[in-house]
Order: sequence, then C-alpha cells, then structure tokens
Amino acid sequence: MRRSPVAGVTAWRALLAWPRRRWAVAAAWAIGTVLVVGLPTAMIPNPVFGRDVPTTWWAWPVLVATAVLGGLLGATYVRAGDEKVPSSGLVGGLLAYLAVGCPVCNKVALLALGYAGALQWFAPVQPVLGVIGLVLLVWALDRRLRGEIACALPVQRSRPGEPVSA
Repeated sequence: MRRSPVAGVTAWRALLAWPRRRWAVAAAWAIGTVLVVGLPTAMIPNPVFGRDVPTTWWAWPVLVATAVLGGLLGATYVRAGDEKVPSSGLVGGLLAYLAVGCPVCNKVALLALGYAGALQWFAPVQPVLGVIGLVLLVWALDRRLRGEIACALPVQRSRPGEPVSA
C-alpha cells in the first residue's frame, strides 16, 4: 500500500511537537556524530589521526548534513516503543563516514586497490557514497517520523471458536 505525499509532509511536521528533551538529544547526537566521523577522518585536526589527501570541498557539507540527520534520527529513539528499527540509518552513517575519509587512509581501499588505485578509483566514488548515505538517512528518518504519527488500533484477541467483535 502506497502512502500519499501528504503523509510524508505530515510526518516531518511531527518534529514541531518534539519536547525540549528530544531536541537536546538530537543536538548531542549531532555533535557526537561530527566528533566520531570528523576526528578519525582527520577533518578535525588532531594529534592522533593524520590525512595524506586534503579534505575535499564537499566533505564538510556531507558531514554537517549527516550530523543533523543522524541527530534527528537518534532522537527518534528517545521514546519507548517496540517498533522495527530500520537499519538504513546505520548504513547511511557508515557510507557518509567512508565518503568523507581520506581515500588512501582507508585500509580496505588501500589493500584492495593500492595507493594509486585508491586515488584513481575510490576517491571519485566517495561523493556518490556520500549522496547514497544521506538518502538512506533521510529515508530512515522519514520512516521513523511516519511511525510517530501512525495511529495504532487496539488489538482484540479472541479465544478459539469465539467471534471477533469489531
């Protein structure tokens, strides 16, 4: 069953009803995302991690968008619930991490392709990974927000042989 586009707009309006606590969690999650992605990829200079290739112009917008979307997505888990968790948010965050990292600092790419191959083959794919990661984060957030506005119907259980009342 397909949902109307209006349902998607209404789902995003659910953000307006969030309490202060949830917005605080979203902000903390976003800051954590910037640190967890920015430090090991050396986008944020630090003494532990280095970078052989300079940060690209598009890496910061991808990191900021990933942090905002990841923060909002993380805040949707503040409430209690037993709904199914979409894994696309985790995959989207991982793809964004691979997208903004140094292509020759990625050990898997370096082992599989070598230094020249990582620059020639993996580096051009990184923006695509970033876009796919962001799309998956938007999709996961949309699914979580739609779940907030869904109206659950009470389930009436009946005993075998007993009619179900409406």
